[in-house]
Amino acid sequence: MNTEPSQDSAPPAERWRSYGPLDLHPILLHAMEAFNEQGYHGTSVRDIAGRVGVTVPALYYHYENKQALLATLLETSIKDVLDRCRAAAGEAGDDPLARFCGMVESIVLYMAHRQQLAFLDTEIRSLEPANRARYVALRDYLEHMLLDTVEAGRVQGVFTTPIPADAVRSVLVMCQGVANWFRADGPLTAEEVAERHVLLSLGTVGHPGAVNGAPPPFPRRSSLRPPSPARTSAPRGSAARTSR
Repeated sequence: MNTEPSQDSAPPAERWRSYGPLDLHPILLHAMEAFNEQGYHGTSVRDIAGRVGVTVPALYYHYENKQALLATLLETSIKDVLDRCRAAAGEAGDDPLARFCGMVESIVLYMAHRQQLAFLDTEIRSLEPANRARYVALRDYLEHMLLDTVEAGRVQGVFTTPIPADAVRSVLVMCQGVANWFRADGPLTAEEVAERHVLLSLGTVGHPGAVNGAPPPFPRRSSLRPPSPARTSAPRGSAARTSR
């Protein structure tokens, strides 16, 4: 199976940081909300149909079953991450340091801006074998993109980690975790969280500047600026984070 995202679907390089409203079919949108609130196994097709305002047969006209809804949502999510990651890497060019920073930034921004969709990765355990294999192949492709960049950086002396595969997996786990705790009304913007994760990720792969405490190579914005006083932290009350 070809798991590489279509070149035609990749967002232009200058737009991979941009996020508009989430454009999903209403059935998918309400299924996503229900899965996040109640879990996949705690949600019935009748519940989703009720949220949408359609009959169960009408829902089945669009999607074969509940499993098809979950598989579609997860594949939509991972393909968007991959397309944005490819665009970030393309913008950075051949420099492994710039490519790594851009890819990490793109992943974290996705986790923050598409939080509800990204959080569904926790439901991978609910996928049936064929759907799980397809999703894992796409997720592995993302991991290999980062790993290839880190390996290229090791050759050039940009990264020094002796265990690149483990380092990349750690970076991905850390970045994906943003979907669990990020708050739009919290003390840091999505962009500030991305900057901090770039710095943390550089340390994980052994970039000498990050390890020695030098300023991170993040020239696009002022790095690690203090949080704005206007942004206050408030506890998240969403059932999506508490109902597991």
